[in-house]
Amino acid sequence: MLINVPQYIDVEDKIAGPLTAKQLGWIIILGIMLIILWNVVPMAVFFIIGIPVTILFVSLAFYRPYGQPLASFFLYGIMYFFRPKIYIWKRTPEKIVSTVQKIQTAATVAPDKHISSQSLQDLAQLLDSEGTTSNAELEKILKQAPGKR
Repeated sequence: MLINVPQYIDVEDKIAGPLTAKQLGWIIILGIMLIILWNVVPMAVFFIIGIPVTILFVSLAFYRPYGQPLASFFLYGIMYFFRPKIYIWKRTPEKIVSTVQKIQTAATVAPDKHISSQSLQDLAQLLDSEGTTSNAELEKILKQAPGKR
């Protein structure tokens, strides 16, 4: 049985040439704003106000910081400043008991990791002889080693 799974669901549909519906909407709003400015303000003021407005709307249409639209980026930035940033962690009693039990069991199982100087000399002799000579005391120490499984 063949099941068709949709692919590329995060890619927006192109409406007019290479423009998506959102991009086309921002460009249309830019055009309306520029027409209103052209009819309301003098020519010098039009260029002073029109250039930043054009840059703003073109960046809203095409610039995507961190892979998200600039309008969403601004919205998340505004929400960050107005939302509370304090989180109080409340520990539940079950977690406390299990943590204490783990600490107690770990403390009782910890092996003794101290090795005497004679044991180190025996180990060095074994390593120098490449395993041809052995010592019963050394074999006992190697069996107790924490890295041995």
